[in-house]
Parts: sequence; structure tokens; C-alpha cells
Amino acid sequence: MTTTTPYPNAPELSPDDYVIIGLATCFIKEDGEVHQVQVVEPIPSAALEAILKGVPTSYSTAWAVTLGSILNNGEAKIPPELTTDAHFCENFIDRAIAATRTYKNRPQATIHIPLGTTFKDFNFSLERKRVLNSERIIRTEDNVKQHAYTHQVL
Repeated sequence: MTTTTPYPNAPELSPDDYVIIGLATCFIKEDGEVHQVQVVEPIPSAALEAILKGVPTSYSTAWAVTLGSILNNGEAKIPPELTTDAHFCENFIDRAIAATRTYKNRPQATIHIPLGTTFKDFNFSLERKRVLNSERIIRTEDNVKQHAYTHQVL
């Protein structure tokens, strides 16, 4: 007799496991212009604890939900409480499973936002914009010049 797990890549997780999802304000650069977008993404326990200490963040709202309420039969679904035109982040399913594992490993992090509730008192800031599709272009001018004797044994 074989048992099926709801998450084949994470057999230790169940649909009742706790996870936080957040609504982040991000930006996409197209044709030299920057456009604002709303993104739904899982928040791992370490990131949540840092954000709750007052670190500026692009998250405006966070929901404490069960994994089964956002992942069903291998498909991601936005909770009904989220009525904006938000999109899922890249690799949402994998990131949701990874974030859920952080709360299983650190259950004391679940006391910050009780299951089924919403939290909005973040230090919300768009001063440092999160650009989702930015590319880093490394040039030779960016290299740090070293002295000739830097790698010599004196």
C-alpha cells in the first residue's frame, strides 16, 4: 500500500502547516520606465522576525495561512482576502514550501501573526525600490585596483 503525499517534493509537509505570505510593492523596468507591481510572495521566518523589528520593507501586508490554502494539487492560488491585482512571485510554489519549512523548524516564529490573521504594521518604505528584472552589468572599470605587492610574501 502506498501513501500519497500532497507535496511530493516535501513529504514532511502537510496542508495544515503554517506559512506567511506577504503583499510586496515591487517595480519592473521596461523601455527605460519603471512600473509599480504588487507581488504575493512567501515570507520565511527569519525575514519575518527581522521585518517585525522595524527594518524598512516593501511588504504592506502579511497573512498567516495554511500551506493547503495557497497550494492545491500543485497549483498556487491567491487567497480570497487578497482582492488586489497582485501576481505571484517567481518560483512561488518552491518558495512557499521552503518558507513553510522555516516555520516548522522554528515554531516560535508563528506567535507573531496568529493563523488566519493579517498584519499591516510594517515599516513600509519604497525608498529602496525592489526592481524585479534588473540586471547587473559588470565592467572592467568596476574592478578594484591592487598594488603590485598585494600578493607577495614580504
